[in-house]
Parts: sequence; structure tokens; C-alpha cells
Amino acid sequence: MHIKNEEAGSGGRYVGNFVEGEAPAVMTYSRASPSLIIVDHTEVPDSMRGKGAGQALALHAVEQARSGGWKIIPLCPFFRAQAQRHPDWRDVIKF
Repeated sequence: MHIKNEEAGSGGRYVGNFVEGEAPAVMTYSRASPSLIIVDHTEVPDSMRGKGAGQALALHAVEQARSGGWKIIPLCPFFRAQAQRHPDWRDVIKF
């Protein structure tokens, strides 16, 4: 899946597509500080459900946090559930 980051002001979103032109999967976040983001929503269109799109966005957020040196507060229920299933993400998750 191709994922791009769109950031503006105090927030942003990760946007992912399997096929160019289809409705994207989206994970939104707010930047609470230079070292902390809050993931607040994940939306996957019906055409992408069950294909790992949400998981790919979550993993991308974790990788971005690691490379950027920040932590993630998982407010989004989907992302929170994924974080609880992945103890290897605890280095960047702030419950």
C-alpha cells in the first residue's frame, strides 16, 4: 500500500491506497507537542476492508514516530486496539 503524509498546522493524516484513484484509507492525528501526537480516527472504505489497510496505516504511524522521535497517544479505538495487540510498539505508545 502506498501511504503519504499530509500535515498542516497542528495536525495531519496518513492517506493510503492500494490502487490509484480508489477511495483512500485515512488515519488522522493532532500534534500535541513536537514530541507527541494523538491518533484520533481511522477510516477504511468498504472496498479496502479485510485487506490490511488499517493495520498498514497503524504500522506506518509507529514507524514515523520511531524515526521522528515522538510518542503516540492512541485515542482512536482501532489504533488503541492495535497498540494493545503489539507489545513491540510500546516504545512509542503512551497510554
